[in-house]
Amino acid sequence: MREPTYNSAIYLRLSRDDELHGDSSSIKTQRQMLRKYAADHNINIYDEYIDDGWSGTNFDRPDFKHMIGDIEDGKINCVIVKDLSRLGRNYILTGQYTELYFPSKNVKSIAFNDNVDSITLATISF
Repeated sequence: MREPTYNSAIYLRLSRDDELHGDSSSIKTQRQMLRKYAADHNINIYDEYIDDGWSGTNFDRPDFKHMIGDIEDGKINCVIVKDLSRLGRNYILTGQYTELYFPSKNVKSIAFNDNVDSITLATISF
């Protein structure tokens, strides 16, 4: 069976609190990691969505909302983040997106540092 074609969003977020934890969460580092992951797995990047300086405790972030609009418009069918905390810090709302919303839109979600791949539900490798 042929592997589906993925047009991916790479979502990057850094809040003021994250800046205290050093360079590993920086936007530049996240971008490099996400682009490498997509290239290594032959995933097309449709666009980058970056909420720099925004808290992950709510989902009222400009580029997050832009990404959701692009999902609604059928432009992307995969969302890649470094880890689930980049998507959001509110565990319940993050779960609603990863467990309910994305699957309802046939959107694959990947949080590669957390070894999460919603389609295969298997541990992913680099």
